[in-house]
Amino acid sequence: MAETSGTTPAPEAGTGTAAEAATASGTAQAPARPLAGITVVEQDSFVAGPSSCLGLAQLGAEIIKIDPLKGGPDIDRWPLNAEGHSIYWGTLNRGKQSVALDLRSPEGQELAQALITAGGDDPSKNGIFVSNNVGRPFLGDEALRARRADLIHVKVQGSPSGGPGVDYTVNAETGIPGITGPVGSSAPVNHALPAWDLLCGQAATTAVVTGLLQRQATGRGAYSEISLADIAFAAVANLGWYTEALSSQRAKHGNHIFGSFGTDFATADGRSVMVTAITRRQWAGLVEATGMTAVVEALQSALGVDLADESERYGLRETLESLLKPWFAARTLAQVTEAFEGTAVLWAPYRTTAEVAASVAAAHGVGTDGGVSQDGTAAANTAPASGTAGSGTGEGAQASGTPAGLGGRVLRTLESPELGTMLVGANPIRFDGEYLGDESPTVFGGATQQVLSARLGLSHAELGRLCDAGIIHS
Repeated sequence: MAETSGTTPAPEAGTGTAAEAATASGTAQAPARPLAGITVVEQDSFVAGPSSCLGLAQLGAEIIKIDPLKGGPDIDRWPLNAEGHSIYWGTLNRGKQSVALDLRSPEGQELAQALITAGGDDPSKNGIFVSNNVGRPFLGDEALRARRADLIHVKVQGSPSGGPGVDYTVNAETGIPGITGPVGSSAPVNHALPAWDLLCGQAATTAVVTGLLQRQATGRGAYSEISLADIAFAAVANLGWYTEALSSQRAKHGNHIFGSFGTDFATADGRSVMVTAITRRQWAGLVEATGMTAVVEALQSALGVDLADESERYGLRETLESLLKPWFAARTLAQVTEAFEGTAVLWAPYRTTAEVAASVAAAHGVGTDGGVSQDGTAAANTAPASGTAGSGTGEGAQASGTPAGLGGRVLRTLESPELGTMLVGANPIRFDGEYLGDESPTVFGGATQQVLSARLGLSHAELGRLCDAGIIHS
């Protein structure tokens, strides 16, 4: 557990691509993982930090997750499976090595610091730490950097001052709930997706990679702080929405797209579809496919407008919605799909999460409580019916022999001893045409002794003593 400091040599640069290597050898190879050989230690909870490190794991990094001995505040977070295990924790933390330590004891704290600052055989590929902890000075940057000066430390925070904050409280302050929801409603409307957390996780990934590049170029470490509040406010500001608000407060639009034409329509069989006409080509395709050419020409003539202009479509959005509603109401989803096939219309059917899950499970031959058959019948019944010809959704572009339901090849199954069949997402970046994923399920504390032995050189006797003392997970 010796302290290390100073600078690190630059790692050797890789050469070629996986595709080039496969061509040269004449054999098919999995795509190279760009962060292979890099080790990242994380000590965090909830979404931002864990999602960042999950992405790093998918890119090839080895992730060592330091957990409190009884688990962090998200260890039992919903959703749970029938046995009470957290689907949330198990999904966000897969592909990692969980090391459970008593972080309240001096010995447990020393082990954590040693793991974070360890040099290993190649110091340039270690000494990387992602955290969101509060109230643990031994994991603060000053304490850690005293042990390793070239540490790359990425700290996720609620607010820039270091105070608490979660996606739901940060979102409330951005003003977004005030422009979300039904037309005419004055009540704020939250969204279900923790969007700011996910964006913050991506920023943390960027901070890790830029820290590596800086250390490679200069030998210096980096301390990067990322606040969830900063992520949210900067994102909204960079869309121009606060500048807009200096002169006018945007009203709620329901499901209408602001500044263009797009809204939801109900079909004859009780389904709903989202239809957009943002470009001239999409608008022309929608008018033609729905047989509204004469009606639209008459409307333009009567009002003296050109609906090929996006602003004009936006101004008349409710009128256009009323004109198009009967066409959708008279047709089933299958008929809408047939009418839009091969056209320029950009649209998608609304799906439930259960539909997506059943489709992916059936495509992989996995049964569900919803009665999905092993032969893929449910997948056929819920086949994708959206987009435009050549829209690049990827749903029809899976590699030969690779199963794919709704969502395409980015969604796949993973078998877990605690959670059973998991439906998970690969890294959405395609390297040489392939998604990177295939992580193993993580068992809480399951890698404790293995990691401490391999990384810190602890003997079997030392590990036994620490187990007996309640310092490490047994």
